[in-house]
Amino acid sequence: MAPDAQVAQQPRLGLMHADDEFDRIARLVRRQLDVAIATVALLAPDGIVLPGALGMPEPYQTSRRVALDESITRKVIESGAPIVLEDVTADPRAAGVCALFGAGNGSVVALPVHSGEERPVGALVAIDVAPRVWTTADLATLADLAASCSGEIRLRTERERARQAERTARREQRRSQLLLGMSEAFAGATTAVQVEQAIRGIVARGMGASASYLALVDPDRRGVTFVTAGPDRAPTGRQARSPRRARIEDALPVCEVARTGKPQFFSGGPEMVALYPRLAGLLDDDGACSLLPVHAEGRVVAVVCTRWAEQRAHDPDTESLATTLAPYVAHALDRIALLEARRQVSTTLQAALLTAPPAVANLDIATTYEPATRTDQVGGDWYDVVAVDDDTTLLMIGDVTGHDMQAAAQMGQLRSMLRALAWSHDETPSILLTLLDRANHQLGPRAGATAVVVRLERLPMVGEHGHKPGTYAVTWSNAGHPPPLVLRQNGSVEVLDPRSDLLLGVLPGSERADHATMLLPGETLLLYTDGLVERRGELLADRIALLAETFGRTAAAATSTLPAALVRALVAAPQGDDVAVLAVRAREAAPTPTLAAGLPDATTSDGTDAAPTALVRAERRLADSLADLGPARRWIDDILETSGVAQRERRTAMLLSSELLTNALEHGGGPVTATVEIEVATSRVRVGVRDASTERPQMRNPEPHELSGRGVQFLDRLSARWGVVDHDGTEVVGRHGQDVAGKTVWFELRPS
Repeated sequence: MAPDAQVAQQPRLGLMHADDEFDRIARLVRRQLDVAIATVALLAPDGIVLPGALGMPEPYQTSRRVALDESITRKVIESGAPIVLEDVTADPRAAGVCALFGAGNGSVVALPVHSGEERPVGALVAIDVAPRVWTTADLATLADLAASCSGEIRLRTERERARQAERTARREQRRSQLLLGMSEAFAGATTAVQVEQAIRGIVARGMGASASYLALVDPDRRGVTFVTAGPDRAPTGRQARSPRRARIEDALPVCEVARTGKPQFFSGGPEMVALYPRLAGLLDDDGACSLLPVHAEGRVVAVVCTRWAEQRAHDPDTESLATTLAPYVAHALDRIALLEARRQVSTTLQAALLTAPPAVANLDIATTYEPATRTDQVGGDWYDVVAVDDDTTLLMIGDVTGHDMQAAAQMGQLRSMLRALAWSHDETPSILLTLLDRANHQLGPRAGATAVVVRLERLPMVGEHGHKPGTYAVTWSNAGHPPPLVLRQNGSVEVLDPRSDLLLGVLPGSERADHATMLLPGETLLLYTDGLVERRGELLADRIALLAETFGRTAAAATSTLPAALVRALVAAPQGDDVAVLAVRAREAAPTPTLAAGLPDATTSDGTDAAPTALVRAERRLADSLADLGPARRWIDDILETSGVAQRERRTAMLLSSELLTNALEHGGGPVTATVEIEVATSRVRVGVRDASTERPQMRNPEPHELSGRGVQFLDRLSARWGVVDHDGTEVVGRHGQDVAGKTVWFELRPS
């Protein structure tokens, strides 16, 4: 092996300057041999270094370096043998070297110094300024001191190798810990946001980075989308935040990496701006930035952008970590894609199992189902509504143990069986639950479940015990399920909590009981599963009381918004259990006709006052939300139908009412009140919608591509007449009216 190659493989001992230990050996050489110059010379990549030296002329004594390729030390290293010259003039090359040190006519002895290898790494050199006979004792002394040099070098070599091994072990340990940390960090990630959060933790610990961002490449490769914010698109910069999305052909570094699949590293902001001028003035700082492509199935699926607060070079450790990080990110994103596909299948299955409730006259029905957060988005909770006839409706809610695919399959079987029983058997709820329990045991799936079945029967308005229109008799049976609630007309909440019977799937022949109450017009019945009220560490009774309190504050809310609002109010994130909610409100039926002076004229009246006639008048206050649009439309339709208005007029009235209600809810602002008036004799209909806006509707001629602006045209073409009544805020209009300024937009229909 050549000396230079050997030197390159030697451990870095730091012997490039004066060293106390080797200076001590040089002093011993000079004292014991009485020479003018003594040095410990080692071969370095760029010449000879003298860690030990005494008597050398300047600048060598200070610099401790000799830049000579043909030096005495190099000859000793190449030959591996000592050099003993009693008169250096006998060797022209040696004489030339010694002349540099003021000993061109002197003598020299150089003995090899080893570091444990076969070939020497340097020499112990003694130089005298005059010819000299080197005695055996002189050579023996110098050999002992050369051995001391070799021992010291070997000791330092082994110590340095041990330190290098320790550093390597620590580096590998850190790498192993980092790999383990990566596995743990990405194992629980189920969304792209969680993957980005895991990346940030890793690069902060392993690279000292200040931030990291994940950009996803579109499947069609038309663009990239940052999961949260883009580092090269003014993340929190001096200018406004740019969109999180960029076209893949844009002149941005993240798009370049997505297109080419080649990583990029910028030591600082100026370097990045020099290549991508579009970023000028958008960067928050001038720190370094790296962009790493994430490959999967032969294409770039994402780009990891890492930022540092300061400028820095791209070191090998950072590059190694980044290279290691990419496969973990790819696997995590692949797993998320599979989870999303599985979740999509699950939600499709759940939607097929939980069908929308039917439209039932005189009832507002609303439902919701919220799956547990950390599941396949399906579970064992269900609800169902079966309209047996015009006056009888069955409500059902239940919960099969578990919230996974198996629970959903069992739920589907139980729900289908109970649905068939409710349709085919005119029985009480207790008998229906008994039949269901027997079928569950005999036919399968033998699932454990809780359930409530409620039978609503509209009571007659005439006879010895006539009831107010829209009153329902409520009969229910409870199989181990949380108790139903009723929001009464006075705003109080009644908990229907007689002791429940045994849950399904335990003793199929167990006796079950029916319970009864009344549901008056405007009152709401609430059915729900235990996920709405159960919380670890709290009593179920306390949670049901909290639900009743929250339910009581929804008296003015639209039925359609009620289930979701209760879930938001009572269920904490992350949601640990499935939740199903079913709310049913008894609608107000058309009031009894009264003798009135006919339909009132509007400000655009074109005739005389009508003679007194029987008049049906109903009024409804709307929730300040488009969610109440559907229930309000159904309410108007119920009033019209129960008052004998023909189907054709009802359809026209519903179209025009929808326009007025939508405009009031979207643009007019609350309070919004709908009023329906019907002349019994002539079936003339007048519908008015009041809101808090004083701006009158304007006739417009929208372009064909415009989706709005045709409401006034509909009013003008389809109604018999229409108009606007202004309110200055000094009067209260109707029982739901408010003493606030606004307007009422109305229309009239006459039977054809």
